Amino acid sequence: MSSYNRRDFLKTSLMGGVALASMNPLSVIAAEKKVLAGPARVALTHGDNRADIAFRSLSYFSKEIKQAIGNKLVILKPNNVSIDVPLAATHADTLEGVLEFLWSINKLKNVVIAESAANGPTLDGFSNYGYQRLANKYQVRLVDLDQEKFDIVYVFDEKSFAPQKVRMSSMLLDSNSYIVSVARMKTHDRVIATLSLKNVVFGAPLKDLGFAWGSARKPGTVIDKPIVHGGGFRGINYNLYALSQRLHPHLALIDGFEGMEGNGPNNGTPVDHRICVASTDWFSADRVGIELMGIDFAKVGYLNYCARTGAGPADLSQIEILGEEVARHVKTYQLSKNIENQLVWMNPVTA
Repeated sequence: MSSYNRRDFLKTSLMGGVALASMNPLSVIAAEKKVLAGPARVALTHGDNRADIAFRSLSYFSKEIKQAIGNKLVILKPNNVSIDVPLAATHADTLEGVLEFLWSINKLKNVVIAESAANGPTLDGFSNYGYQRLANKYQVRLVDLDQEKFDIVYVFDEKSFAPQKVRMSSMLLDSNSYIVSVARMKTHDRVIATLSLKNVVFGAPLKDLGFAWGSARKPGTVIDKPIVHGGGFRGINYNLYALSQRLHPHLALIDGFEGMEGNGPNNGTPVDHRICVASTDWFSADRVGIELMGIDFAKVGYLNYCARTGAGPADLSQIEILGEEVARHVKTYQLSKNIENQLVWMNPVTA
């Protein structure tokens, strides 16, 4: 927030129309039904400042977020699938809006920014994207999950129908962690769209230190992320659904200030959207995100699986929208060129 000091930032955000509101084993059979006290609530904000719209969207849930965090470790999980493609990564200004919000509710003392990047050293990506400035300003720790402890989790492979072993971040799986998915609104070449859930689930599988794609890779190093892709379009959708029962955001923030369309999550083109979505219900945040991208929800496999087994409402009318009206901010994102191949999950398997 180079143009704001903290006092000005808080004043601007609060005057922008927001009233501050008050390890079980992984099942691959069926999800436990979620019991909701009332309709899920999702905040939608719009504006010309990334940090501001992030702060305002979170402010609708101030009381419940503060209570849920308690004494837990707060993990801000950015989307850094690439360490050198800014359009594919969570912007530092979005993280700054989240950090300012946490400061405003007195929950900035036990916060880390943690990731396992897919294509190279995680900390190099943090440096490339300006996260070190945030670490210095807010006194938060930058964590490369590849250098931390891991648990073994088993996932499905559609080709072998056999369980596959994956190293996954113990920090993200820990019941004493409060996970904030700070995602970017992007299309995807395997599951149509990547929003808050996928950001967390695919950040959890780890890689060896020294792994990188291409000539920079150290001999003998491996990455576990492709294993979770499940051997195809059916497998990746099923694994996202199954893993969501154990590994999901406690707080979802989706930055759509500048989205990505086309051949995401790395090679798409920008969409000037200037929106932000937030919710303490990750499924409902992703459901609203899909709507805002002009995508037919029925085509998104993993979210349909989640909806069928009680993760949240597929019917948008069952979600209470706070702030902006969804219909006013829908933009139709161009999908990946291989969209027809991605839709194979909708068809029965034939011999």
